[in-house]
Amino acid sequence: MVRNLMHDPLFLKRPSAPASAEDSAVAADLRDTLLWHRASCVGMAANMIGVSKRIIAFVENGGVTVMYNPAIIAKSKPYPTEEGCLSLLGEPRPTVRFQTVRVKFEDEHHRPQIKTYSGFTAQIIQHEVDHCNGILI
Repeated sequence: MVRNLMHDPLFLKRPSAPASAEDSAVAADLRDTLLWHRASCVGMAANMIGVSKRIIAFVENGGVTVMYNPAIIAKSKPYPTEEGCLSLLGEPRPTVRFQTVRVKFEDEHHRPQIKTYSGFTAQIIQHEVDHCNGILI
């Protein structure tokens, strides 16, 4: 189900609670909402649809990847960039991201994973993990 986007910065600044298998409906709604906004969005966190759970979804290789409880455990090669966000009004904002990140998470079957991402996908993941941590650009 496509959900409305959350724009309340006070809600968005609260760190999200851990997610579990019981949150699979939230993950499905997150995927649906991301696909609905795909023309202008490449990633979303559950708090962007009003659910304070550590779930992110992002476009990858022509599909959508969902991560439960993502945590960046290593990062390298910082660079300055600008990012926009569907939950925040206004122009893109400056931020610093890392070219490569190593991420610990649970996949859609709730199996533990550790993967390394680089480039634009790494940037998307960093933005969405920031959302989970209550960090806004």
